[in-house]
Amino acid sequence: MSDTAREVVLARPVTAAPVAADFTVVTRVRVTPEGEGWLKVRPLFLSLDPYIGARIRGRHMGEPAPASGEPLPGFCVAEVQESHDPAFAPGDRVVTEAGWTDLAWVRSDTARKVSADIAPSLHLSVLGMPGLTAWAGMTQLARTGDGDLLTVNAAAGTVGGVAGQIARNLGGRAVGIAGGPVKCALVVERYGFDACIDYRAADWEAQVASAVAPGSTIHFENVGAGQLAVGIRNLKPYGRVVLCGLADHYQADAGPAVTAIGPLVGKRAAVFGLVVYDFYPRWAEWTALAEPWVKQGRLTIAEDVGQGLDSAGRQLERLMRGENVGKTLVRV
Repeated sequence: MSDTAREVVLARPVTAAPVAADFTVVTRVRVTPEGEGWLKVRPLFLSLDPYIGARIRGRHMGEPAPASGEPLPGFCVAEVQESHDPAFAPGDRVVTEAGWTDLAWVRSDTARKVSADIAPSLHLSVLGMPGLTAWAGMTQLARTGDGDLLTVNAAAGTVGGVAGQIARNLGGRAVGIAGGPVKCALVVERYGFDACIDYRAADWEAQVASAVAPGSTIHFENVGAGQLAVGIRNLKPYGRVVLCGLADHYQADAGPAVTAIGPLVGKRAAVFGLVVYDFYPRWAEWTALAEPWVKQGRLTIAEDVGQGLDSAGRQLERLMRGENVGKTLVRV
């Protein structure tokens, strides 16, 4: 037995920042696999995240770039259509990696069952990998708590936005850095940050210093070397720095991001490199904390949703250019 599916694949190798023309939609035949442990799933939403821009160029964690025509990386939230595993039933919602497609067979041990009483897209944002990333950095590495003052850039994005909300929910304060008045308004008015600084302003570095005086206790880095230097400069002695993302460098053809060690030594700072894959086995800890916050309105995220698989390439292009506002998704 077989089904047909539509799938987004690379139309050509990607050598620079991805653009919509790098992608094409093809028709696939999905043959029912033999044996147990398989799920036929119909994706509802596809998650687009900054790391994908590096991943499809072969510049992410040593993973090879997908060849033209191969499935693309990324998570989706999907509905189970057919199950060859007694732990799953038709109608269950799962998060899995199925490619950028509208129908797929996946191994059941790669699918994570999620709550059906929460909007499905939230399982890719605040309850998904970006939310897990923020939780890991804020609570497991930086150990945020009452009285902390956080600076976090890319604050309008999911990781940065959730990091700030975690800080606030656990008794601290949060100052965000984002690009443009629309994003800064979102960070303060919807995410509840204490302040947000527009890095496009000529005096933005002075504004950060004023907002966090006499200094922050945690800096959460999502962007790159330039903004990291500002975060370190405004850190209190014995502060904590979480190195999470390098969005400014994912598409650069130059060498890796570098930063001066001296200021870190002078601050006596504790520096943590964050790789979210280390925390996948602990996902349930995050959702146990976060789902009540979502239902109470204490954890939220804006969504930037493209309609249909044909929008996926353009959505990723917008994300990598910083044109998105909130979590970038495709409604399949």
